[in-house]
Amino acid sequence: MANVQYYDVILKPVVTEKSMAAMAEKKYTFLVHPEANKTMIKEAVEKMFEGTKVASVNTMNIPGKKKRRGMVVGRTAKTKKAIVTLTEDSKDIEIFAGL
Repeated sequence: MANVQYYDVILKPVVTEKSMAAMAEKKYTFLVHPEANKTMIKEAVEKMFEGTKVASVNTMNIPGKKKRRGMVVGRTAKTKKAIVTLTEDSKDIEIFAGL
């Protein structure tokens, strides 16, 4: 496994209707490094966003989609998504505040 630091774990937030509706329950969705595990994701969220306490982390691996261009068939890159649930006394994550 590569040496993944906490600032390399979270790649970007996922902004969809479903993920925005889950924010009312303090659930935030991120695209994460494919080799990151749940403890690494928990550490990264608590270090990057001050005052947050993570209750649980759910992860899912998303395989790449099949794409073709003429006769050539290939796949897009696989990704990993994490849904982070914060505790009740935790602060909200500020990057989602303006959305």
